[in-house]
Amino acid sequence: MTQLTQSRWFPLVLLTVANVFMTFAWYGHFKYRSAPLLVVITVSWGIAFFEYILQVPANRWGSYSYSTTELKIMQEVITLAVFSVFAIVYLREKIRWNHWMAFLCVLAAVAFTFLPRSRGSHGTTTPRAQNERERAVAAIE
Repeated sequence: MTQLTQSRWFPLVLLTVANVFMTFAWYGHFKYRSAPLLVVITVSWGIAFFEYILQVPANRWGSYSYSTTELKIMQEVITLAVFSVFAIVYLREKIRWNHWMAFLCVLAAVAFTFLPRSRGSHGTTTPRAQNERERAVAAIE
């Protein structure tokens, strides 16, 4: 499990699955507009619980490889990708050309976020995260 949680990709997978839950929690009830609001809120909270079960570990483990800003920017791209599929497949909405252009702008933000750092920088891991990672690995061994 240690090798899996240290993977740079595992947090992104968790963030993606978590976002599927959250998208259903936020927008899934649009198909059930006649349902009482209190029921919708309760069901949405129940769905969101599973999102948090995945989101919190994803961010914690991701913080060993990515900065907080990098995690947030990646989460926004994941959110838009999941939402686009959800809107098209589940809600049967059409995504217009301007929506796709906005999505491309967000992808550009990701590119800017991951531009190489200045000389002397050692990867994307922050010193605090590196120390915590080393302590966590030492505790497991």
